[in-house]
Amino acid sequence: MRKRQFLQTAAAALLACSALSSAQAQTTPLKFQLDWRFEGPAAFFVHPEQKGYFKEVGLDVNVEAASGAGAIQRVASGTHDLGFADLAALMEFHANNPEAPIKPVAVMVIYNTTPASVMALKKSGITKAADLTGKKMGAPIFDAGRRTFPLFAQANGVGPVQWTTMDPPLRETMLARGELDAVTGYTFTSLLNLEARGIPREDIVVLPYATHGVQLYGNVIIASPKLIAQKPEALRAFLKAFAKGTKEAIAQPEVAIASLKAKDGLVKTDLEIKRLKLTIETAVDSEGARKEGFGRLKPERLKLMAEQVATAYETKNPIPVDAVWNGSFLPSAAELDVLPKR
Repeated sequence: MRKRQFLQTAAAALLACSALSSAQAQTTPLKFQLDWRFEGPAAFFVHPEQKGYFKEVGLDVNVEAASGAGAIQRVASGTHDLGFADLAALMEFHANNPEAPIKPVAVMVIYNTTPASVMALKKSGITKAADLTGKKMGAPIFDAGRRTFPLFAQANGVGPVQWTTMDPPLRETMLARGELDAVTGYTFTSLLNLEARGIPREDIVVLPYATHGVQLYGNVIIASPKLIAQKPEALRAFLKAFAKGTKEAIAQPEVAIASLKAKDGLVKTDLEIKRLKLTIETAVDSEGARKEGFGRLKPERLKLMAEQVATAYETKNPIPVDAVWNGSFLPSAAELDVLPKR
């Protein structure tokens, strides 16, 4: 009797181990590169990672903060499968690297509206876009707002300005010190950085590109062509799990930032909750996203953006929209229904 029970127990254990090994063998590892540090917006990706939503769909996703090269370069080099990047920068990469063996493709829109803004202090006398003519402006050389400033200038009748280049941490410091008249940057980054330097929000002038005639898409999820070709179901699963986590992050930013804090203990909870909420307000839950649907885009708007980027970035020709966008892996409309009801 005991021998039979022993054999049954051993058989059950062996079966359980076999099932576990099989499940592990079926788990697909994916490397994901953020566009920046573990700050508020990163919670969109870290939350489903920490809650196990990627594992639920058979994925082992490692979300990494940006360090050195950006997400486009990481995915293009083959070291990462997926990333988070500015769509205009992706278009520029395609235009300037026609012979690149790996050219990342956008598969989901996260920032339907570019979060780029011009920011100045009221004491500078700048109250509207036209006041920027002849002023000292600053931003890192790669800043999305600086790269597309010619579009902002053209739409608002801004004449020549003087540009100063600096590393990202110095941008808001130089503005606060009066060394610059205005800066370009993502609203949810520069605005909070200025407040952190003791400047009240009411003393800051914010000129969002989106409300000043520049209707560019912002950041998107990008994927490697290799992942698209060889593991399409893994990509579909990733976007599905991501959408689930994003709906929770939008509904409960505090919960999403708790996940971010679990990933990186140095996260300043209160600050990053504010940043995530501002990101949702300025870039995610926009009128464009309401009209086009979260995650999606309009081909005609994308085509116009490609033409504008070719002009602003001084590339030779606009990139065909089907070269940079593939929306065939998007989750269902029900799964993409992540924006709160109004």
